[in-house]
Amino acid sequence: MKRLPIDLQSFEAINEYNCLYVDKTMYIQKMLNQGIYFFISRPRRFGKSLMLSVLKCFFENKKEMFEELWIAKHANWQWEEYPVAILDFNIINHDTPEDLRNGLEDDLAETATKYAIEARGRSLQRKFRNLLVDISEKTGKPVVILIDEYDKPIITHLGKGEKALETAKANRDLLKSFFGVLKGADVAPCTRFVFITGVSKFSRVSIFSDLNNLIDLTMDEEFAGMLGYTQKELETCFDEHIKKLAQETGKSRSDTLDALKKYYDGYRFSERDMRVYNPFSVLRALNNLKFKNYWFETGTPAFLINLLKQEKYNLPELEKLETEESIFSVYELENLRPEALLFQTGYITIKDFDEDIFILTYPNHEVKKSFLKHLFQSFTRDMEASMRSKYVRLAKYLKNENFDKFFETINSIFASISYTLKIKKNEAYFHTLFYLMVSASGVNAQSEVITSRGRIDLVIDLEDKIYIIEFKCGQSAEAGLKQIKKKGYAEKYKKIGKKLILMGINFSLENKNVEEWKIEMV
Repeated sequence: MKRLPIDLQSFEAINEYNCLYVDKTMYIQKMLNQGIYFFISRPRRFGKSLMLSVLKCFFENKKEMFEELWIAKHANWQWEEYPVAILDFNIINHDTPEDLRNGLEDDLAETATKYAIEARGRSLQRKFRNLLVDISEKTGKPVVILIDEYDKPIITHLGKGEKALETAKANRDLLKSFFGVLKGADVAPCTRFVFITGVSKFSRVSIFSDLNNLIDLTMDEEFAGMLGYTQKELETCFDEHIKKLAQETGKSRSDTLDALKKYYDGYRFSERDMRVYNPFSVLRALNNLKFKNYWFETGTPAFLINLLKQEKYNLPELEKLETEESIFSVYELENLRPEALLFQTGYITIKDFDEDIFILTYPNHEVKKSFLKHLFQSFTRDMEASMRSKYVRLAKYLKNENFDKFFETINSIFASISYTLKIKKNEAYFHTLFYLMVSASGVNAQSEVITSRGRIDLVIDLEDKIYIIEFKCGQSAEAGLKQIKKKGYAEKYKKIGKKLILMGINFSLENKNVEEWKIEMV
């Protein structure tokens, strides 16, 4: 059983320590067959840096590392060494535009030293141009250019106030002119291959207007499985590790695979229905032999939370968000759209595609639970810690059908936050916070569930029971129950074989909490 490459993003290190590598080299051949200039955006911790490292070793002609991989066995590739220039924005200082400029100049100088040439030119752009031309002339080969996390000098500064936003804009403008060098008439003949990665996909106008020949792989069906693990890759490459996880957790192999799918699968990046697992979380779960929310814990999306609150976004809509394709390429600092940000950063993904309409939702349990928990905590930041943590018991109360304790807890939380949020208190407000509370507690809650006769406000799906909930505001709990029965909301769930619990809830605007609730078993 090969060692798992925990936190190894270097292909050379994976080979040196004989770690497991999921073979993605067939995608290198696909790119080589299509062109020279490529771009892909994916969420953080999704294997972008590792793919860059594989490309580096490939073009440096380290053939021995590829002997057992697809490209050595199946592709008719004439192995040849090319000079490689790497720009890794993970390690380039970008606190200010001046820092970014200096960091890029330092990087260019290091690359020049590597090839024993001088970094010449007055401007940053000229130095970049001269470097590529000089390397090509000295080696007699066109240059491979690999750029990792190109957008980090921009997105790092989002959600931190106006001054930080101005820094993001200045960094963006600097990068626009810098990347434009790659399209220059004297640089193009010196270029063998260009691969650029990032989390976000800024429109061509804002960043890549001067590099408009990039082949964007972000939503290309042929490259949907290039980053992340497919179901087949999970089951074949990690078979021994899955067996070990099953033994540790006391589950069967089938149940272990189901749990891995529930927690970490679900990412879809094209019209083609190919879904991939988050590689970071899969590796952590198999290494630690425990199902946890690993990916979310590596970074909290503060700027996303701030934007959603600022836009007063209807959070339950994220369960099933319908949008057109243009949303995926709209990423402008002057007009940030929450849907585009959420998709590109990996908090929502494509669930379905129907006649030019994309339906988006959370990719999996890990992301949904963690994201909604973080959102809920952001709404209750001013509450006492002992009160704020009460929500974790809500799942237990629902499982045990302890409705008195459930609503007592709900009301105590509502009472504590009713004065901390300066937003309109209406049915949508209560619906949103109720949804956040129960979701953050760990239950599978779905808002605005469509049926043939209407929309169910909330469905909570547990192992042995399903709650069908209708909210009312300033009316009565009985009115909520009547609507559930009149619209036949329970019909679609009767064949599942689980206990059905109908729940009508009436909120009081005056008391700012649940005034009345009624339960009916089916």
